[in-house]
Amino acid sequence: MKKKSAPQSTPARRSLGEGGFFKLRVLVAVFLCFAAITLVLFAFGKASAQPRPPAPNQQPLVRAQYRGVMPVVKFDISPPLRTIKPLLPKGCTLRENEEEGPIPLGPVGRVVRDPVVQRVLGKIGIPAPLISFDGNSNLCGCSPPDPNGAVGPNNVVTMANLHFQIFDKSGNSLFGPTANNTLWSGFGGPCEVENAGDPVVLYDQLADRWLLSQFTGNGPTFFECVAVSQTSDPTGSYFRYAISTGANFPDYPKAGMWPDAYYFSTREFLPNGNFAGVGAYALDRAQALAGNPNPTIVGFLAPPTPAYVVGDGLLPSTLDGQTSPPAGSPNFFVGSQDDNGPYGAPSDGLTFWKFHYDPGTPGNSTFTMTTTLPTQPFNSILGLCGGSRNCIPQPSTANRIDHLGYRQRPLFRLAYRNFGDHESLVTNQSVSAGTGPNGEVSGIRWWELRDPNGATPVIFQEGTYAPGITDGIHRWMGSISMNSLGDIALAFSASNSTSPSLFPSVFYTARHPGDPPGEMTLGEGSIINGTGSQTGSQRWGDYTALVPDPTDDTTFWYIDEYVPTTSSIGWRLRIGAFNLTAGPTPSPTPTGTPGTPTPTPTPGGCQYTFTTGADAIVPGDTDIGLHTDDGSTFIALPFSFQLYDQTYNGVNVSTNGRLDFVVANEPMGFLSVCLPAPPGPVGPFDFTVFPLWSDYRTDIGLSGCSNFPGGTCGIFTSVSGTAPNRIFNIEWRTVYFNDNTMTANFEARLYENDPNKRFDFIFGTVQPGSDQLYVSGVQGAAGAFTQDFCDANPPGPGSRTYTCPGGATPTPTPSPTATVTATPTVTPSVTPSATPTSTPTATPSVTPSVTPTATPRATPRPRPTPHPRPTPP
Repeated sequence: MKKKSAPQSTPARRSLGEGGFFKLRVLVAVFLCFAAITLVLFAFGKASAQPRPPAPNQQPLVRAQYRGVMPVVKFDISPPLRTIKPLLPKGCTLRENEEEGPIPLGPVGRVVRDPVVQRVLGKIGIPAPLISFDGNSNLCGCSPPDPNGAVGPNNVVTMANLHFQIFDKSGNSLFGPTANNTLWSGFGGPCEVENAGDPVVLYDQLADRWLLSQFTGNGPTFFECVAVSQTSDPTGSYFRYAISTGANFPDYPKAGMWPDAYYFSTREFLPNGNFAGVGAYALDRAQALAGNPNPTIVGFLAPPTPAYVVGDGLLPSTLDGQTSPPAGSPNFFVGSQDDNGPYGAPSDGLTFWKFHYDPGTPGNSTFTMTTTLPTQPFNSILGLCGGSRNCIPQPSTANRIDHLGYRQRPLFRLAYRNFGDHESLVTNQSVSAGTGPNGEVSGIRWWELRDPNGATPVIFQEGTYAPGITDGIHRWMGSISMNSLGDIALAFSASNSTSPSLFPSVFYTARHPGDPPGEMTLGEGSIINGTGSQTGSQRWGDYTALVPDPTDDTTFWYIDEYVPTTSSIGWRLRIGAFNLTAGPTPSPTPTGTPGTPTPTPTPGGCQYTFTTGADAIVPGDTDIGLHTDDGSTFIALPFSFQLYDQTYNGVNVSTNGRLDFVVANEPMGFLSVCLPAPPGPVGPFDFTVFPLWSDYRTDIGLSGCSNFPGGTCGIFTSVSGTAPNRIFNIEWRTVYFNDNTMTANFEARLYENDPNKRFDFIFGTVQPGSDQLYVSGVQGAAGAFTQDFCDANPPGPGSRTYTCPGGATPTPTPSPTATVTATPTVTPSVTPSATPTSTPTATPSVTPSVTPTATPRATPRPRPTPHPRPTPP
């Protein structure tokens, strides 16, 4: 039995404050144990790229209540927006009778460790923003801003509480900022008079049109105010609709575009303040685009019986790209449930709903929860909040800002794509990710769903993005999207008070298709590094928007908030764009043929060649003390060693399978490339021996380390033979950064006084498990190199003997100038390299004329310069 949380105060409508209520959690899952009965294990089919939870939730199909065809109380066609006088801030009103709901004091019951948490930044560099500029400031004196927006071929349209603005794609303002109800000037009624907020803007790429909306809040009859542009010009005329939800207040409206309708969801409250359930509406798209004054609008209400099936809201799906879903496909709505949340959910999962709109016979439309998809365990209740919105720490203030993970719902958007061979949906939710260096830390659980209209939709992959477990930074309030290449990007807010100190900022990360499932494999970029804290309100969000650019369908645009200067509620919108194919990339990396060295001219006329053998590893007996990730340490050699035409008395040994005789290319030397390698993160790879270059860890205590003597990973040395013909053995006992259950054991041998400058490589058991290339060979100066292989697959057991006959007499060379300690001094990057200005500037086009094509993943895709990452625990 799980312990119940104490109830919170009774909810009440409010202006800028908020109330909360709490319902007692139901008792769940009583299992009977029987002796002498054989336990039968049923295999749950592996339909995704990740292990699934042990069993699906057995929850009943839920049919929402049909409310009928909803009335359009008023319709007209506006004058061109560009001719309407913008309403000044003093003309705005704000009444946020919204966001009512329980805020638990803490998780209800035992917290299960998150099994899919990503503890560190991705290791592949992510390009800097193509553009970054400010949106409107807080002109209404309200909080939160609810920042969101959409992008068309020529424009960016943003909406917030309580203003909207239209830009060109260079960041120049074309209209606004002006009060949202400027859109309904001259319309009459509550849509014109009120300016209540919770806005949503969509771009319909199939029709090249815009949809902007917000609710009314005064009642007693409530409306969703919807404006659909007549043309592709967002500053032109609009078809304007006032759609009534009756006496139900339509809190937290969200919208999605689908070929047959514009779909909306709401959290509806009765006049007495009680929660009525989740509203779902379909506005006939063809009729709305044609300016039909009385379009069909079908409405449903999904009551909270039980409460966890609707939680705190459902998200309608929205189509991205030009490929429509299969004919007749319903729109998909998704909710989330957490067994640590306030509504008595029996397990963690995603509630999956289908909205079938029948335009011919609206009464045949249905809105049904068809299944609950079991997720890996997650905890949506951030204990830091303590039953309030005082959650995420900021620098230089005791005021903390809202996390909103306790709301049992995914965050805007539920993005859909049809890739032809599969259909995907992605969404996310803020969660508690575990314990970081300063205590509990926030992260973002994200999901990719596939086969949504099949008999059994599946969670193809999921992960909790939480590098804060390593660097202490809270990441939350995310939005996720896919582009036409199958890349998935995640953008979010980030903040921390101290160690490190980070003002609320706007960051992003991403992954490529074919990358390890559940991981954001790219690093982090910054749309804006925050410069102030919010001291007068805890509200943040409540949602943001990451959307694809319809012009190239590869660029992402993100709309969020930050605080330029520490102030009470001095937030400002920030808009940025990034493309994962931008930025510098290394040379192409074709797969080499093992055993075929590539001769090139070398200094002193010496060219290394190699032969193969079957020598075994000589175990090292001296631990050099390098137990880390992406580390290097200098060790003295027991004798002078000749490499090409140089002589060395020491070497920098890298955890990533290199001997750097001149420049210690760590940290960040994990990104292996085919030889000749271009300069690394610190300097050139001149005079480097590559026994087996890839991405390893030598930390003590990692899972795979138990396979080595003493259960320890590391780098160990030994000396064989006697002077003047000794052999210095350097043995790597490692696991992979990508998978620390898999091991790699290999060795390099350096020979004393060998006339042919001999060294050997010995490959023991090298299991597959790296997400980088396996590279073996040697590189000198001026492009001289010999490469054995450059491959996505590891070598089998065996040995290589490298010799370099002839050449000039070696020149004595001092010890390497790059001498690093055993523990690399890597610090978390809280200031990504790109620091955009706060005003629009001339920037490269964000809509390139040539659409990049997907790169096959057999040979890793060319990648930009890596973003710094923290040292893993």
